[in-house]
Amino acid sequence: MIARAEWVERSLEPREDHYVHLYGVTWADYARLLEIRGERSVPRLTFLEGTLEIMSPSQTHEEITSSVGRLVEVWCLERGVEFTPAGSTTLKNRRKKGGLEPDECYFFGTQSRAKRRPDLAIEVVWTSGGIDKLDVYRKLGVREVWYWEDGRLHVYVLRGVTYEAAPESEALPGIDLEQLVTFLDRPTASAAIRDYRDALRTA
Repeated sequence: MIARAEWVERSLEPREDHYVHLYGVTWADYARLLEIRGERSVPRLTFLEGTLEIMSPSQTHEEITSSVGRLVEVWCLERGVEFTPAGSTTLKNRRKKGGLEPDECYFFGTQSRAKRRPDLAIEVVWTSGGIDKLDVYRKLGVREVWYWEDGRLHVYVLRGVTYEAAPESEALPGIDLEQLVTFLDRPTASAAIRDYRDALRTA
């Protein structure tokens, strides 16, 4: 039984993300809400040790997520890296009491279907105040997480049972994330893709 709820509405402006936090949530409650939501990608549900966060991403949040993901895919195509995108697929571990949907995630290599967890998850921090998803990713064993925040991509790599900030990606060695984010200011996603592809081909 869910004990109490706290509404955290950041702004009436539709370009902000909106959160609801529920406390005293059981794993059965979480599983039931996942079942009710079905295959839809929203709202995003994050569960951590009895706390459930329900988040409705803004259009801006989704645009940034999509653009970063498409540029990652361009880099992989240009550098010959096999990849499989898994979007906001639900990742969960009942024993460790954690579950979430990444904004975007990827499996790398030709044996993607044999892996239990993605090699890379990407999170866009557009509105502050949510659960620290690194705590959930740690429980799930995702080896690398990128956080987009304030115009930068920050890399966190799982070392044992904790995440450490890293100067560059280990899941995609050689990708220049400072360069990648400079293409997010293009007026359209297609322009960003074309310009980034051209930059990679002339490097």
